[in-house]
Amino acid sequence: MSLWFYDTYQDETHFGLRVTKSLYHGRSEYQAIDIFETDLFGKVLALDGVFQTSVGDEYYYHEMLVHPALTTAPRVRNVLVIGGGDGGTVREVLSYPEVERVTMVEIDRMVVEACREHLPEIGRAWDDPRLTVLFEDGIAHIEQYQGEPLDVIIVDGPDPVGPAAGLFESSFYRTCRKQLFESGVLVLQSESPHIMREDFCRIVRNVRAVFPRARPYLSPVPIYASGGWSFVFASDAVDPLAVDEERSRRASGHCRYYNREIHDAVFALPNEIRALVSRPGEAERR
Repeated sequence: MSLWFYDTYQDETHFGLRVTKSLYHGRSEYQAIDIFETDLFGKVLALDGVFQTSVGDEYYYHEMLVHPALTTAPRVRNVLVIGGGDGGTVREVLSYPEVERVTMVEIDRMVVEACREHLPEIGRAWDDPRLTVLFEDGIAHIEQYQGEPLDVIIVDGPDPVGPAAGLFESSFYRTCRKQLFESGVLVLQSESPHIMREDFCRIVRNVRAVFPRARPYLSPVPIYASGGWSFVFASDAVDPLAVDEERSRRASGHCRYYNREIHDAVFALPNEIRALVSRPGEAERR
């Protein structure tokens, strides 16, 4: 008899994977943590029963969360990552030699410990001397931050429920804006525009209430039930299509999904998504 692991969203979608071997099961004070092997996606991480990433497809998510920001921000010396306990996001950030310091703030120590042991294929930069990992609340960290202005803030958070809900509110984005370099960039995951449409639209509205330039973009993420995901690029001054060609060339050289053509393409929104996020009057002008 096969063992299956199912990710169910609001009793509306039901996506399952056949488990060939359980590697880890634990419960922290925040969530249940499962890591297991599958034939289709390789090793998989699930939190509270929700698929987060897998060895087989993680590059779609991590590369597209990181590289549109890191190839366009004027400076990338000082980067803050909120969340990202599997290590994939900081791995991509630290691929840039221009990066001098990365601070990763993850609330759940058990997630990092489990991923370091069981998912070394994803988190390959834990020992980089430029990386500092703090186990604390990301919202409190950014509110209390007193260091030099941040060049890039990357929010690699879970769904906007429970303790993570505050990562998707305008008040949080206002705090991020205050802590950014004047031409800094904020990027965040913003849910599925298909099955989580209300969350997606609310996140885009909240970011746009703070940043004059805020553009959603799309990428496939096969392990997620809808098969597609969204992100938001935000800045006071930076155009997400004004790419540093040398940085993009170097990133494309090691990436499995991201390349220079993909960078431009992901910001081209389908008509139905464009209509959802158009500012008043914008749809009529197009």
